[in-house]
Amino acid sequence: MNTSINLVDNARPFLAYLEGWYAGLGDLALAEVVGGEPERVALISIDVINGFCVSGPLASDRVGRIASPVADLFRRAYALGVRSLALTQDTHEPHSVEFAAYPPHCLRGTAESEAVDELKELPFYDALAIFPKNSINSHIGTGLAAWLAERPQVDRMIVVGDCSDLCTYQAAMQLRLEATAANLARRVIVPAAAVDTFDTPVAVARDLGIKAHDGDLHHVLFLHHMALNGVEVVGAIT
Repeated sequence: MNTSINLVDNARPFLAYLEGWYAGLGDLALAEVVGGEPERVALISIDVINGFCVSGPLASDRVGRIASPVADLFRRAYALGVRSLALTQDTHEPHSVEFAAYPPHCLRGTAESEAVDELKELPFYDALAIFPKNSINSHIGTGLAAWLAERPQVDRMIVVGDCSDLCTYQAAMQLRLEATAANLARRVIVPAAAVDTFDTPVAVARDLGIKAHDGDLHHVLFLHHMALNGVEVVGAIT
């Protein structure tokens, strides 16, 4: 193992670059994405549920703040005629193997595994496709891939939700890489204002005996990694 890495000193130029890259993200108009062809657009929300936004061992106010922007984007997309609208939602059985890495959360049949009120209050909520998932990947063991396959005309996919470095990252990268592998012309768009991740400060992690997780760094670093791989990362979708 290489023990000579000195991130504190050596990563400073990159971190300054990363901060500037994030600050310079431009916005994208939803009307431009739709372009009068709403049948070619899909909006997919990842894990905007109570267990990460409102209550439970993995909920945080930071993540919870994306609930309103996400619901607003769904409202505006629907008004422009977009009907390919989906939610993927953590839904675990009591003995999920994922609980070896994370505390028990979002159990099937509990409020934690359900969409936040901001989404449930949408007048077209019953028309949303909902896909429970048992891992951080929205495609494995869910019906999302089949749902997309039924919509071959969709070539513009907006991905929102949490966490920037976990489930949302997995979803956006899956959509981008499967399109690349099949030589499909597809836009995968992630608006930074409608995704986020959690924060576990080093001092808190030490007290609890868990891994630390800097929310700002993971959020920006994984958005940047998506962009490196062809995901269209923007500031916001206006």
